[in-house]
Parts: sequence; C-alpha cells; structure tokens
Amino acid sequence: MNEKHLSSQFDSDIEQLSTQLMEMGGLVEMQVRNAIAALNRLSLPLADEVIRVEDEVDSMEVTIDRALTAVIARRQPAARDLRLLLSISKITSNLERAGDEAQKIARQVKSIVSGGEIRTLPVGELRLSSDLAANLIRRALDAFARLDVTAAVAIMKEDDLIDHEFQGFIRKLITYMMEDPRTISISLNLLSVAKAVERIGDHAKNISEFIIYIVKGTDIRHSSLTHIESVLQED
Repeated sequence: MNEKHLSSQFDSDIEQLSTQLMEMGGLVEMQVRNAIAALNRLSLPLADEVIRVEDEVDSMEVTIDRALTAVIARRQPAARDLRLLLSISKITSNLERAGDEAQKIARQVKSIVSGGEIRTLPVGELRLSSDLAANLIRRALDAFARLDVTAAVAIMKEDDLIDHEFQGFIRKLITYMMEDPRTISISLNLLSVAKAVERIGDHAKNISEFIIYIVKGTDIRHSSLTHIESVLQED
C-alpha cells in the first residue's frame, strides 16, 4: 500500500469512529432529557426507559474502545493522530459517565414516586440546571463534530452556571429540611438528582477540554479560563 492509501484508510477509520461516538452521544443526550422529563412528570415509564438504555450506552462504549485499539494497532498513528484517537476514547468515557448520571436521576425518580407525595419541594427549580446540562452535552457533541474550540470554551463557561444553580438549590433544600423534618427523605433524593445534574455538566466540560487538546495539543485540564483563552490565541 502506498502512503496515500494508508492515509485514506486512516481517515475512513476516524470517520467511522466519529460517527459511532456521535450516535452514542445522541443516545446519552436522550437519556438525560428523558431523565429530566421523568422527574418533571414523576413518570415511571420514562424512568424505566432511561435505565434500559444504559445497557446500550455501555455496549457502545465497549465497541468504540475495541475499534480504537484496533486502529492504533493497525495504523500506528503519528503524534497528532494518536492525540485524536486518545481524545475520542476519553470523550466516549465521559459520555458513558453522563449516561450513568442520567440513570441515577431515573432511579431517584422511582424512589420519589414510591415514597408518596412530593409536597412543596422546589422540584421545578431543578429544571433550569437540568436543561442547561442536557444542552451542554448536545453542544459539546456539536463542537467535537466541528472541532470548534470557541464553542468548547463557551461550554466550559456555562458549566459554572450549573455549579452556581447547584449551590443555590442545596441551600433551599437545607431550609426545607430544617423547617419540616418530614421532607428530609425526599430532599435527600432531590439532592442526589441535583448532584447528578451537576456532574453531567462536568462531563460536558471535560469533553470540551479534550476538543481543545485535539486542536491545540495542549492539556488544559485543571487550568483557569484565562489560561485556556491564552492558549487559544497561540498560533
């Protein structure tokens, strides 16, 4: 095989892997949105669907990892291409973990429903952060498809808003529990939901960091936004 053919084959492998990743991401986004809808409607069928889909997500992660291993073994990619393949593996792992968090939300919904009336707890206030988290997953996938570092940084900034909403929600739950001890059990359920939503946002942020790594070749994990933006300005 000549070099051009090898390059063509590698490009085909990358395209197939990217397609699989996007399909997995779409499934995870659906999981997250269904988990949120299950909470808003206290819907057991939706919660059960989220839990069922988790097996599909896990299977897709294994399939992508096997394909990645095969491509690395066959093509022995150079540094930049290897960076792309390793980042795809990390992004896949973050998607799977976001799916895990959606499943946790679904299980908490089942617990809330079985526990009876939700009373006057502020479930509706989880909607903003939940919608933000689902949208960040979708936008992170779009940014990966375009390798758009500007969009990646915007996602990282918006994750801070989810963290802010999470802290405010915790304070309100503490107030409810102090005022009415009967709400403690269900408040703990909602605390678990809020934490899962926050972690979904974190996984979207992580995906964005790997997009920057692919494009710029710089590991910006645990870096400040100021440093990240300076990296993007470099040629």
